[in-house]
Amino acid sequence: MRLLVLSDIHANIDAFDAVLAHAEGRWDRALVLGDLVGYGAEPNAVVDRVKALTPEMVIRGNHDKAACGLDDASEFNHVARTAAVWTSGVLTADNMAYLRALPMGPIAIDALTEICHGAPFDEDHYIFDGSDARLALQAATRPLCLFGHTHLPAIFKMVEGILDGEAPDGDREVTVRLQRGARYLVNVGSIGQPRDGDPRAGYGVLDDEARELRLFRVPYPVEKAQHRILSAQLPASLASRLALGR
Repeated sequence: MRLLVLSDIHANIDAFDAVLAHAEGRWDRALVLGDLVGYGAEPNAVVDRVKALTPEMVIRGNHDKAACGLDDASEFNHVARTAAVWTSGVLTADNMAYLRALPMGPIAIDALTEICHGAPFDEDHYIFDGSDARLALQAATRPLCLFGHTHLPAIFKMVEGILDGEAPDGDREVTVRLQRGARYLVNVGSIGQPRDGDPRAGYGVLDDEARELRLFRVPYPVEKAQHRILSAQLPASLASRLALGR
């Protein structure tokens, strides 16, 4: 089974469409790691597109919870909270109900893989460094845990208690070969709002039979996404960040 790994789409339909076009023919079923909405200007289009994929599993992110009223966004900064309120006002009733029904991670997919939004011990926790990664790997129940939330591609590997971590090189396709006996914690990056200085959308494809996870970066028409944000009268900073990958 080849699993398409999608995370942090954030209502950016232009980036999402570019990823799906690039991924065509590479996957059988999809996994979506949360934050379908928030920040971007096309929440309904993104949710509709996700539903059309008939994914193997979709879990909720913190922006999904805020947009559908499961969270009050009190811990968001002003820009994020403004976007959440705007998103709540434009979501269709069906898409609002869809977001409200999304399950909380972590969720085991099979004997190899589990997924979460933030961390396997807390769906809203950010994994930035080795100490966070070690806690997450100790909490994980499968050899591979896929996570999102930080918008930063990352690969952590632990063998016999020794932890290594790296930020993937965005200038080339990265392949993670899943060694038996090792445990992995991987973020394939954000589709809708990368924050590693590379504005290209990030996604992954997991071949569970070959035990390989490939990470890709895909260019998309950033200017179109920026125009949508400005036309929706969302904060201008959300548009400028797209070009910076920050």
